Amino acid sequence: MEFPFFHGKITRRTCEELLTKKGKNGSYLIRESESIAGALCLCVFFQELIYTYRIFREHQGYFRIQTSEGVPERTFRTLKDLIYTYEKPNQGLVTNLRYPVKKRKPPQRSSRFKSATDDVYDEIEEGDYVEVLP
Repeated sequence: MEFPFFHGKITRRTCEELLTKKGKNGSYLIRESESIAGALCLCVFFQELIYTYRIFREHQGYFRIQTSEGVPERTFRTLKDLIYTYEKPNQGLVTNLRYPVKKRKPPQRSSRFKSATDDVYDEIEEGDYVEVLP
C-alpha cells in the first residue's frame, strides 16, 4: 500500500510509541494486525489512549471497518475513502482523524554527493576482502 500513514507490519507497541510521541488527539496510522491474518488496524490517539479499529478486506475488494458498539459497520471502496469519511467528526470513532503519522522513509544517500569510488564499494558483497592501497 502506498499511503504515508500505512506502516505495514509494525508491532502494537511500536504503534503506541509512534502515536504517543505525536501526542495530538486525532493522530492516526494504519498497520497490519498482529493477531488476525489479512486484517488491518486503524489506530487513533485520543486523550492519552490508543483506540484500535479493525479493518477487514472483503471478497469484492472493499474494506469493512468495525467501529464503536452500536454503530453500523460500513464498507468502503478504498482505504482513501475510509480515511476521508473518518476525517469528519461524529462518524463512529472516538474522534475524527486529524493528524496522519507518516511512515519514515529509510535514509538514502544523495547521488549528488556520491563519488566515483562509492560505486566500487556498492559492488562489494558483505564479507568480501578488500585490499586498501596507500
